Amino acid sequence: MPNRLTDQTSPYLLQHANNPVDWYPWGQEALGRARAENKLILVSIGYSACHWCHVMEHESFEDQEVARVMNEHFICIKIDREARPDIDQIYMNAVQLMTGSGGWPLNCFCLPDQRPIYGGTYFRKPDWISLLDNLADFWKNKPNEAEEYAIRLTEGIRQSEQLIPVKSDAEFTLKDIQDIFETWKRSFDLVEGGYNRAPKFPLPNNWQFMLRYAHLMKDNAAHVAVNITLEKMAFGGIYDQIGGGFARYSVDGEWHVPHFEKMLYDNAQLVSLYSEAYQYTGNQLYKNVVYETLKFIEREMTSPDTGFYSALDADSEGVEGKFYTFTKDQIQSILAEDADVFNIYYNITDEGNWEEEQTNIFLRKLDDAELGSKLGMSDEVLKRKITDAKQKIFQVRAERIRPGLDNKILASWNGMMLKAYTDAYRVFTDDKFLQTALKSAEFITGKLLYDGRLIRVYSSSEASDAFLDDYAFVIDGLIGLYESTFSEKWISLAKQLTEHTISDFYDEESGLFFYTSAKGEELIARKQEITDNVISSSNSAMAHNLFKLGHFFHEDNYLKISDQMIRTVQPHIIKYPSGYSNWASLLLFRILGIYEIAITGSMAEQRRIDLEKYYIPNKILLGGTSGTLPLLQDKWHIETKIYVCQNRSCLLPVTEVISAMNQIDNSSTTPGSQE
Repeated sequence: MPNRLTDQTSPYLLQHANNPVDWYPWGQEALGRARAENKLILVSIGYSACHWCHVMEHESFEDQEVARVMNEHFICIKIDREARPDIDQIYMNAVQLMTGSGGWPLNCFCLPDQRPIYGGTYFRKPDWISLLDNLADFWKNKPNEAEEYAIRLTEGIRQSEQLIPVKSDAEFTLKDIQDIFETWKRSFDLVEGGYNRAPKFPLPNNWQFMLRYAHLMKDNAAHVAVNITLEKMAFGGIYDQIGGGFARYSVDGEWHVPHFEKMLYDNAQLVSLYSEAYQYTGNQLYKNVVYETLKFIEREMTSPDTGFYSALDADSEGVEGKFYTFTKDQIQSILAEDADVFNIYYNITDEGNWEEEQTNIFLRKLDDAELGSKLGMSDEVLKRKITDAKQKIFQVRAERIRPGLDNKILASWNGMMLKAYTDAYRVFTDDKFLQTALKSAEFITGKLLYDGRLIRVYSSSEASDAFLDDYAFVIDGLIGLYESTFSEKWISLAKQLTEHTISDFYDEESGLFFYTSAKGEELIARKQEITDNVISSSNSAMAHNLFKLGHFFHEDNYLKISDQMIRTVQPHIIKYPSGYSNWASLLLFRILGIYEIAITGSMAEQRRIDLEKYYIPNKILLGGTSGTLPLLQDKWHIETKIYVCQNRSCLLPVTEVISAMNQIDNSSTTPGSQE
């Protein structure tokens, strides 16, 4: 019999709509019943592409015996973490405080007033039944102990990640950022890339910092580490060699075996990262990754009205990775005489190259020149053979039963994808990337923006008000679109949304932003998201936005807030650099300064394109043929001019990009050249 989730729109909640468990969505009906009946609440959180969420559902939540115990003793609430990250943050924090670790599925047991008392992640069916019985007995016989534990745990949640504001006017120094890097580089894996651990996550914000540090500080260790990492990921099984796009992580230390789900946020950030890496190195591999990944996004993750979907499942037909893997015999039947070269190229074996017997994940070990030399064929012949073979494999794969699609459209991840398309356009000057970026911006403003406020989930019955990450990443995308087009409507909207975040999210006392709006639903704690993870934290993203917009608009208050944020966080970066990598990028820009480059006149667009051929990570771009931004005043001429400025002071205008680059080189106080 269907339960109360049948009228929800979240694919994850709908996956549980026919469980015998009497699931509720989060809301007053469930919370009111818990209070009225004085029952413990089970808050069970996951997402549609989560493999172990599916496993626990099949083992426990589809089981009549388990459901009977859950329904008798608990009010059971099922939550999509991507739609309600505010709730997920609180109960993930609780489980981490209790157990020292966390993950999904996340199962947290709470008093009728939502305060947690116990939790964990995945439980096997026998352990789950035992836990349910023990907790029901504990609540019945020792409610006072439960209350005492809830008090302590809730206080711990409220205090965790709270930083004490640093009040100082001391200037940051090069040594500050060098010390952070020296700590950081000890954990690099200089053989396989990434860090010396498994599983391995892409962590785009980490390697974006390394690109910038390598270039601006002329640091060879950072240069080597980031390029090994990007090349190994692009060659590995974590990257879909046939269809483009990255899986969420690899379970091993060699990027070999992916956890096959594909997330929009990973691919958006990785497009930005590989675009920037191409601008830095000119490595054709990085360009191929960007183009193939964006083709995947266009083909499989874009809605008819140009929003972007959230995720593809790891499983199809109940088997993890089945859609993506092939046996050697299957490849032979598809490619015939071309199979031998293809199998060598992608390391295909008869017995299979991962845990699923006889099936193979496609991965590379050698670049085309090295392998072509070994096979006695030119690069061009090898590339042509592999391209033709990939297309045949892709066509066969396309006929298979596909992994499940999570068709939620989230403001924050759509903001990241908007930024990704602007980054790709700025580096590769491919007009189709710009057109997609413009369509994305129109979708966000037309479908996710109401009365000057964002909503988090498009067209959803459980849509909540937007959160700080929604604003932060949409603002970032809009800034990128302005720098790609010089159309001031986009940066004006970015400023408007920034004013709203300061009004509704900013905390004067801490100098940081809350994750939830002051006008949002009141939960047991109001959290601040500070550490960078697989996605940059919403506070670090807002600090970057304020830093940029402060320079665009000469808004000293924005610069003051951003400065206070980085001052408060800076002492923590050196203790755990990879967890503060986006903050470290901002610190790098604060120390070395940024270039405000204004390009005005009839050839402004062409000069912008020419300038983007150079890697200048510490810059903002503004200009066009008209505009109202402060730095552009008195700079309008018939002849195209380029102004290189720092701290609102400009050098003499020049007409050619090479002259502007000479000015940048000559004015640079960094350890490295800007060329």
